[in-house]
Amino acid sequence: MTRTERLLQLMQILRRHRYPVSGATLAAELGISLRSLYRDIATLQGQGARIEGEAGVGYLLLPGYLLPPLMFSDEEIDALVLGSRWVAQHGDPALAAASRSALSRILSVLPEERRQDPDSAALLVGPTGGDHADDSRLTLLRQALRSERKLAFGYRDARGEVTQRTVWPVALGYFEQVRMLAGWCEQRQAFRHFRVDRMHDVRILDDRYPRHRRQLLHEWRRQEQLRPQ
Repeated sequence: MTRTERLLQLMQILRRHRYPVSGATLAAELGISLRSLYRDIATLQGQGARIEGEAGVGYLLLPGYLLPPLMFSDEEIDALVLGSRWVAQHGDPALAAASRSALSRILSVLPEERRQDPDSAALLVGPTGGDHADDSRLTLLRQALRSERKLAFGYRDARGEVTQRTVWPVALGYFEQVRMLAGWCEQRQAFRHFRVDRMHDVRILDDRYPRHRRQLLHEWRRQEQLRPQ
């Protein structure tokens, strides 16, 4: 195990503990000496990790600290790069631009030996069956999800019938062929799924939904688990 991998593992161990954990316990789990552990703690603190405690007392990682890209494993870097490229290629303009910006930041701060050349990447994103890159409706849907506001839109179902809906958006699914919105439909008084390409005249209303989106998301997931496969 390299020292970088060990520092990453130490951070993950600290994340699991809600109360101070002794240096001896940490050193035993990592298979290193106490002296090495103290050096690792000091290194992480120097990089900005909010680790409280001292030798003989115990250590606690305060919430809110994010691992710098230097601490990402090779597999995690691959996942971030591949995911960012997928969004950049298949997201709407606002999301694609944000993804390209985030990927640029990640690559710029990686160590030189681990930095990937975007033009020589081994992990590539292939085309999908639909064209969603210019769908401005997706930007509105994400805004409604973040602000927990109701959506109003016209919806054309598979039979071509058009209805007016008021929906409390819960989640937005990016599938290979289509984009799907899950939400509580006031007209049907139940959770429903809507294909984004069948929605028109989408408007974000001033009204917030009466319950938090997180609670609705939990209820929707429970319903989906009970639905016959």
